[in-house]
Amino acid sequence: MQQFEKTMTDKHGRRNAFPFSRGIAWLVQSMALLRLQAGRLILIAVFMQLLLGLTQIPIVGILIILSVPALSAGVLQAFEVTARGGIPTLNLLFRPLTSGTHSGRLFLMGALIFAVGVISISMVLSGNEALLDPDLMSRIEQGDIDAISQLDQQAIGKMIMAFLVGISISGTLSYFTIPLIWFGDRKLGPALVEGLRAMVRHWKPFVMLALGLFVVLIPVVLISGALFGLASGSGVLSMIILAFIMILILAFQMVLFGTQYCAYRDIFGTGAAEEEPGEPGEPGDDSQLLA
Repeated sequence: MQQFEKTMTDKHGRRNAFPFSRGIAWLVQSMALLRLQAGRLILIAVFMQLLLGLTQIPIVGILIILSVPALSAGVLQAFEVTARGGIPTLNLLFRPLTSGTHSGRLFLMGALIFAVGVISISMVLSGNEALLDPDLMSRIEQGDIDAISQLDQQAIGKMIMAFLVGISISGTLSYFTIPLIWFGDRKLGPALVEGLRAMVRHWKPFVMLALGLFVVLIPVVLISGALFGLASGSGVLSMIILAFIMILILAFQMVLFGTQYCAYRDIFGTGAAEEEPGEPGEPGDDSQLLA
């Protein structure tokens, strides 16, 4: 597999903006990395989802929410190890949580994302008393179907829009900020500014990447929907089908993380905080950096 291509720079030493086609390259690279260590990477994704399932627990839930950027950095580290020919292990998911200054910056990033998400969602939901009812929202968050049925179509549409707005803003803010903090050893402020500037500068490949991800998402949604209909009953077969749907969704989630990693390494280069050099194929070795 080819190595990451070196990026041409202009006379000021800045990286030239990438063309539209680069976005598809990141998607292909991400899928290639996932194929190399699919089992281990999806296992890491499963444990991350199990942790995120604890957000309903008081106090612990807040800590989990604040730790999401650190957990995301752990997933990116797993892709880093995979790209270097190593074997990603489960402990990589938790490494950023115990990394001293990095963990503090990542927790601050989590607080920022949480605050921005709450503000943006509240602004979208403003004026709808049903959606601002804390008891009703708590029931919806717990998956209460009866609570959702109490909402009219306009309220449901507004709730979906609020969710998409919150995800979009949070994802944009954190996309390069997290790897710049973890790999690039940046402080939160400079990482945030540098990451947003890079996304604006390289907007073309990100447009193509979004289109490519949408195309990949279509069969995931169709297959999941068809299988979910088959799993409407009870029994072992239904559990197997639901487990397959979960794996399919987690695989798509890991493709997203992979594109984030590939885009970061392509735009910002390999000048990241690395481990000590090791034997060929170990995390610290550059000789097997994959495309």
